Amino acid sequence: MMEKAGYLQRTRCQALDSEGVLNEVLELHICGSRYAVRRADLIRAVSGRVMIQVEELTKNWEYYLGVTTGLAQISASGKALNIDLFGAGSFTISLNSLRAVLYGRERLASVVRIPDSSSQKLRRVVEGQQTIGAMV
Repeated sequence: MMEKAGYLQRTRCQALDSEGVLNEVLELHICGSRYAVRRADLIRAVSGRVMIQVEELTKNWEYYLGVTTGLAQISASGKALNIDLFGAGSFTISLNSLRAVLYGRERLASVVRIPDSSSQKLRRVVEGQQTIGAMV
């Protein structure tokens, strides 16, 4: 069973990127942390199968986009937006509720955690884990 992990919210927030360009962003609140997704990128992702960035959102007088903290793309079934946050796990948002937020019919869309499968747990590199190279 999937557990609720947060929400996506459209607040008409605008944030400056590293090049000084102002972008309308949607706020992504997951497990107590706040991230941002550029609205223009999200529209592209919903209309095609494009991978988009999830970015750090900070406020210091104005909102600023920081480092990329994850990636998002439409699921293989085409019914959800899957979000992979680096080191924090995988999450999903129903495409119907995402569209409702994106086009102003709703303010919030629920974000749920995708449970780790046993094969993903084995492959995921633990932070600080060292790898050993082999010569053949």
